[in-house]
Amino acid sequence: MEKYTTYKIESEHADWILESYLKQILQYSGRKLQKLTRQKGILLNGKAAFLQKKVKAGDTLRILQEADADYGVLPEEGPVEILYEDESMLVLNKPARQLVHPAGQTTKGTLANYLAHALQQRHIMATIRPVHRLDRDTSGCIIFAKDSRSQFLLEQQLAEKSLQRTYWALVKGSVSPVSGTITAPIGAHPTRPNRRAVREQGDPAVTHYRTISRYAEYSLLEVTLDTGRTHQIRLHLAHLGHPILGDGMYGVRVPFLIRQALHAVSICFRDLKNHREITVQAPLPQDFRKAMELCQRQ
Repeated sequence: MEKYTTYKIESEHADWILESYLKQILQYSGRKLQKLTRQKGILLNGKAAFLQKKVKAGDTLRILQEADADYGVLPEEGPVEILYEDESMLVLNKPARQLVHPAGQTTKGTLANYLAHALQQRHIMATIRPVHRLDRDTSGCIIFAKDSRSQFLLEQQLAEKSLQRTYWALVKGSVSPVSGTITAPIGAHPTRPNRRAVREQGDPAVTHYRTISRYAEYSLLEVTLDTGRTHQIRLHLAHLGHPILGDGMYGVRVPFLIRQALHAVSICFRDLKNHREITVQAPLPQDFRKAMELCQRQ
């Protein structure tokens, strides 16, 4: 069955030439429009549309989407917590100690495997497309796109910083100043290939933090990113002198956590269909809440 994505023309785009709307607002390339035109895959109010036609407020525009042939990973039964879903994307709550997708010798047990099975059970064929990354031991919000076009548009939001990720981190020490920005560049570690390091010749990296709570020996921080370098939050907070609790690579091990105390607590983005701002939140997992309680008592 052919799949279409449906858009409503807003009043601000009334009298636009359809081709201009498709290129400037929906970000379709000229080559893609040529292919869609040959397929009669652009429907305006239910009829095949000419690209030079003017659109009106309230018009219904439907665009044919290319069907995926496989999931890209082996479907495997397992728990999947969906926080938000529409025709273009899903936001999942990733548990700690789970990979987002297969990597290296790990081909099973990842969130991507479990999501593929969940979609298969609903008779939805969609290649598994994570839009961004979360480390294995980081929990919380992560976005998956349902088709290549949605992936492109969401990655574009990420690059433009209109898709904003917010994290909570439990760190060692009392952070001062209570809020600030870390701008240390990040590059490859000189001796350990699986690590990153703050290096003068590294890629630009910008992390903003704000203190939520201060305990005797620890702090709870809210963290947002302007860039998305590998291990950025973990490395930047360690560089600040306040490593994340439970982080055996850059942080400090503690007896009450077996993973880093880093949780993607919320994600904010624009809906791809109506361009409304949507914020999705992931509840704090039990181990994170218990760690907060222990920090408060110490």
